[in-house]
Amino acid sequence: RRAFTFKNWWKIRSLAHEGMIGLEEARYRLLALGTQLSAETHKIQHCSGRYLARDITARRTQPAADMSAMDGYAVRFGDLGEAMQIIGESAAGRPFAGGMLAGQAVRIFTGAHMPAGADSVLIQEDSEAQNNLLRMVSDGPKQRGENIRKAGSDFTNGDILLRSGQLLNAGAIAAAVMGGYGELDVGRRPKVVVIGSGDELVMPGALAAPEQIPSSNNNMLCTMLHSLPCEVIDAGIVGDSMNSIVNKFAQHTDADIIVTSGGASVGDHDLIQPALIGMGAEIDFWRVAIKPGKPMMAGRLGGSIVIGLPGNPGSAFVTAFLFLLPLVRHLAGSNAPWPAQYSAITQTDMPATGTRTEFLRAVVNGPEITPLSAQDSGITHTLAAANALLIRAAYSDAAIKGDLADYLLI
Repeated sequence: RRAFTFKNWWKIRSLAHEGMIGLEEARYRLLALGTQLSAETHKIQHCSGRYLARDITARRTQPAADMSAMDGYAVRFGDLGEAMQIIGESAAGRPFAGGMLAGQAVRIFTGAHMPAGADSVLIQEDSEAQNNLLRMVSDGPKQRGENIRKAGSDFTNGDILLRSGQLLNAGAIAAAVMGGYGELDVGRRPKVVVIGSGDELVMPGALAAPEQIPSSNNNMLCTMLHSLPCEVIDAGIVGDSMNSIVNKFAQHTDADIIVTSGGASVGDHDLIQPALIGMGAEIDFWRVAIKPGKPMMAGRLGGSIVIGLPGNPGSAFVTAFLFLLPLVRHLAGSNAPWPAQYSAITQTDMPATGTRTEFLRAVVNGPEITPLSAQDSGITHTLAAANALLIRAAYSDAAIKGDLADYLLI
């Protein structure tokens, strides 16, 4: 560990005089700090919520044969105007063994194989069967092949089924199993350590003196992280002491990501950056042109990526959503780490913006979005009420009610 020196402190001070970097540059530089982690092989029941580590191709054809999409009768389309003789039954897993000739029909159920010779399915509601004779009593199929799932209509053997980096949600898991897989290669789960910083913090539930506040950020950040494929460690809070901060970092050098909240700026009591640089860390950037969340820091300490978030809960939430969560997705193997962007109609006027891109806590309801009135970064009740971040680009003109605005779902 490199000792902290006065020279290092002036290295930090020089950073403070550099300009802010833009959002897109910060995104690019953040992901450049680390590459996707190595792959692991797991039984498919343990792959939910992970990211696929390599493309997989189908090992079978689905459906393997023509199947009925409805309960009814397998028939020949040309026979529908006549009485047909029912010669057997085809059920899922128990197909009819023989073939069909003209004037014949087979009772069939959803998911059952079509008998040889049949080319359509007359659904049960359009049919009448008595004494093994079948008649169509309603409109019936309008064309040959109706109500049949054709062989290979889902996929065929050798098709690319899922792409590397794809999130293994319920639908992807179903497709992988149907494609013949019982285990998959997925990205390793990053280990993320969460540290709160500040003499003013007390543990949740503890009695807070007037000069103190409950430490909400650790629990907030851990809750955000628990939705992702990562190992989350709440390392508690650390006071504004150089030795205690250095010791806390030293305890977690095996982490893939160390995230702090508070103390990452360059005030007299902001000691996160001095501690990191004193330990030999390389600070890649700090101060991003966003509001809230300007004093955000990112760099490397040995094998760990370090992200320093602001201390105010609103700022910590926004920067975690914009940077921490995408970084976790990236390391875990996602091919789409950034949150999806949508548009809605604003329900209020908004003033012009300044030099920073603004992210307003908002409520989106169908095609409409309304920014909440309280946007101070120290306020938490709007975090509880919001389900979106309304985006206002830097140097935007004033917006009026009815304008279209971009937003991120949170």
